[in-house]
Amino acid sequence: MKERTPAQSAPWVLVAGDFRPLGGMDKSNFMLAQYLVEQNIPVFLVAHSVDPALRGRAGVQACIVPKFANSYLLAEGLLRRRAREVITDVCRRWPNARVLANGGNCDWPDINWVHCVHHAWPCRDQGAPLWSRAKNRLGKFLARRSEQCAIARASLVLANSERTRDDLIRLLQVKPERVHAVYPGADPESRPPSSEERSAARQWLGFSPERPLIAFIGGLGHDHNKGFDTLWSVFRELCRITDWDANLVVAGAGRNLPDWRFQIAASDLEPRVRMLGVTDRVPEVLAAADLLVSPVRYEGFGMNVQEAICRGVPAMVTASAGVAEHYPDELRHLLIPNPDNCRILAEMLRRWRKRMPETREAFLALGSYLRRYTWRDMAERIVNIAADSVVEVEEEIAKVGSEC
Repeated sequence: MKERTPAQSAPWVLVAGDFRPLGGMDKSNFMLAQYLVEQNIPVFLVAHSVDPALRGRAGVQACIVPKFANSYLLAEGLLRRRAREVITDVCRRWPNARVLANGGNCDWPDINWVHCVHHAWPCRDQGAPLWSRAKNRLGKFLARRSEQCAIARASLVLANSERTRDDLIRLLQVKPERVHAVYPGADPESRPPSSEERSAARQWLGFSPERPLIAFIGGLGHDHNKGFDTLWSVFRELCRITDWDANLVVAGAGRNLPDWRFQIAASDLEPRVRMLGVTDRVPEVLAAADLLVSPVRYEGFGMNVQEAICRGVPAMVTASAGVAEHYPDELRHLLIPNPDNCRILAEMLRRWRKRMPETREAFLALGSYLRRYTWRDMAERIVNIAADSVVEVEEEIAKVGSEC
C-alpha cells in the first residue's frame, strides 16, 4: 500500500445545515470545525449559514447555500448538490481529505454524523392545519429516503448517543462495528450562577425570587414533538391547586407560538407565564430557573437538558432521550416514563416541589461530571475514530472520486 499522508494534515469537508455556537447539532458542528481549525487542519464548510467568528478564521473556506423561503426542506437538494461539487473538488486535490456529512444531507462514503434518526421520529402534529400535516409528512418521507441512502453508503457512522446508535442498528441495519456513540461536549465554564446572576435574571423576567420557576426550552411548531402541550396541560391543572406556587418561562419559537400565547392569555395565567419566543438569553433563563422540564416524544440527545444541568438546574426529561443515559440511578426517578401521561408528570412535579433543595444539590454532582467532558474532548474523539478508520474508507472514496 502506498505511504499515506497523516489524516490530521489533510483537509476536512463538513456538510451541515448551519455552523452556529447556539443550538444542538449546530453547536456540535461549530465546535468540531473550530477544533479542526485550532489544529491547523484546513476546513471546507458547506452550509446555509456559518457564524462569522468561524467563517473569518484562517484555514476556513465556506460555501454558503441559500435557503428558498427560509425553508430547509426546499433547499435540501441544492445543499446536497453543492456539497458534492465541493467534496469532489477537494478530494481531487487532496485524495486523503476527510468528509463528514450530517444524516441525509450528503451521501458520500466517508463519515456520517447522525444527530437524529428520522426512521425513529414520527410526526406528532395532531390538530395542526391540513397544509402543515401534508408538509410534515412530505418532509419526513424525503428525510427518511435521504437518510437511508446516506447511512447505507457511509463507511463510518457517528451517533450522538447510545439511543441513536441503537436506532441506527435496529431500523437502518447499520453493522454495529461501523457505528460509534460520541456524546456532545459541554462548556467547562458553564457553571451554576452566582446569587447576583440569579437575582438579575429573575428581575429581567419580572418574577419574584420567592416563587419557584420552571423552564421549557424548545420548539413551538405545529409538530408537538418537544412536548410543550403536555407541560402546559399539567401546569394549568396544577395552578388550580392552592399550594402550587411555581411560575413558568418558555423559550422557543415556531408557527404555533401565537396560538400558545392566545391560549395562555385566555387561561388567566398570563401573570405566571413568560413566553420569550426566539431569544439569545438562554443562559439567563437557566440562571433564573429552578427546574427544566422537557417531555419530548423523540430526542436523539437533548442539549437543552445537558446545558441546564451544567448550569446547576435540575431537569426532568423523557427517559428515552439520549441525554437520559447520563442520569445516575439516584436521579432516574426524575426521568419522565411517558410524555403523553399528564397525571404522572403532575405527580413528579409535586414531588419535586416538596424536595427542591435536595434535588438541586443532587444535580450539582451530575453537572460537575458533565462539564469534565468538553467540546474539545468530543472533537478529539471524532478525529481519533476517523484516523482509525482511514484505511477502511480509502478504497470507497477513491472509487467515487474516479466516477466523478
